Amino acid sequence: MSGKLHQYAVDVTWTGNRGTGTSGYRDYGRDHEIAAAGKPAIPGSSDPAFRGDPARWNPEELLVASVSTCHQLWYLHLASAAGIVVVAYEDRPAGTMAEDPNGGGRFTGVTLHPTVTIAPGGDAAKAAALHHDAHAMCFVANSVNFAIDCIPEITVQK
Repeated sequence: MSGKLHQYAVDVTWTGNRGTGTSGYRDYGRDHEIAAAGKPAIPGSSDPAFRGDPARWNPEELLVASVSTCHQLWYLHLASAAGIVVVAYEDRPAGTMAEDPNGGGRFTGVTLHPTVTIAPGGDAAKAAALHHDAHAMCFVANSVNFAIDCIPEITVQK
């Protein structure tokens, strides 16, 4: 692969030591913080199914969010370049993870459900087609080994 290389560094600090470390499966918290210089910390934990705190972000949610936001950012760029004025964009992505009998697992897919509103006079068919191009350009989508489906809804602002 040729081209620019980009580096990303974060700090992940486990904050779930309840006084006895990992002395037993139920004896420690899954809480952690994800941080980077100059940014607010993200409170993390594991999925509640794995003894995590439901009030904190888990890695699986963050992966689904990464797929969605990468697609969104590419979509907005491509729409702008194509002369399509996007005035609102929302997504309700959903991911599926299959757990193996040994406790491991993997994501089997993510489905994006973007609702895009474009300015009056915009080409709704072209706006819908740009989702295909956004998927092809998305760094995260190009980095994962599971299917990503996109079911967009385009409306023209009244």
